[in-house]
Amino acid sequence: MQEVEVIESAEAAAAALDPVRARLLAELAVPASAAGLAARVGIARQKINYHLKALEAHGLVKLSEERRHGGITERVLQASAVAYVVSPAAVTASAADPEANADHLSAGYLVALAGRVVREVGALARRAGASGTRLPTLTIDTQIGFRSAAERAAFADDLTAAVLELAARYHHDDGRLHRLLVAAHPLPEEIT
Repeated sequence: MQEVEVIESAEAAAAALDPVRARLLAELAVPASAAGLAARVGIARQKINYHLKALEAHGLVKLSEERRHGGITERVLQASAVAYVVSPAAVTASAADPEANADHLSAGYLVALAGRVVREVGALARRAGASGTRLPTLTIDTQIGFRSAAERAAFADDLTAAVLELAARYHHDDGRLHRLLVAAHPLPEEIT
């Protein structure tokens, strides 16, 4: 089971976002059969099977095992991931295109960059998972409090200079390219 799966297609997103199917995905963190799910969620087994087939068709659940009881085969399924994120590409092909926004200081540009990260890292993670390799990533997530806009601007200048100096020092034209994204935004009030 993957930690996070990025959903790329609109159809898979619609299947995962359906309230009954979303509940089944959550329940399938632990492998279960349609009969077992029916008892846990209080929905008829036939309806559970209908929803499970839709989820399975989009790769959101996978066969964990088959159990034989006399002449009957019970299919035990499990969610393909612990959590799911819908890629902007599932909404529209041009979603998350930072090049479409000339204002690199805008919230729209930052959101487009974040969408591109979801799309690109999701595709790379799928490829790495299929080949049984690890995906090399680096993430820095921290909080900083600025007393003024001038202090924030000075920090941005210093950070830009430091990142450009490091990039120049470690970049090699014949090396494997990596994308580096540094972003900052105010924390939403409900988090602070």
